[in-house]
Amino acid sequence: MELTLQQAAHARLIMADEREKPVPAVLRYTADDPFAVYFDFPPHAALDGEPVSWTFARALLEEGLRAPAGRGDVQLWPCGPERTVVEFHSPYGMALLQFDTAALRRFLLRSYAVVAAGQEDLGETVDRGLSSLFDEV
Repeated sequence: MELTLQQAAHARLIMADEREKPVPAVLRYTADDPFAVYFDFPPHAALDGEPVSWTFARALLEEGLRAPAGRGDVQLWPCGPERTVVEFHSPYGMALLQFDTAALRRFLLRSYAVVAAGQEDLGETVDRGLSSLFDEV
């Protein structure tokens, strides 16, 4: 049985001229992929008009709420006591978003109620990945 947690969140897209644009997001966590969190954005928030979903490690979210974290496509850092910046990189560009830290922390804590930290089943995750890989061969 798949347990999924979803939480609406409001982000502010920081634009090149330092203006901010509100962007709705849905934060998602599923027991079937216990190491990952998903940040889903609606079509009107993307350049191509398609919905966008970013997936990254739950541990990265936890780390980024306390200190700068990440080196690749997703980087996070606290911006004062009330905001957290999430920077997304893709081949098409970069997006810099600010989230309320309290909302991200609440989502993270709720994800631990679904699957506690340290209780993630790595074997099942590996089996699912291998099955997906070999189903395509």
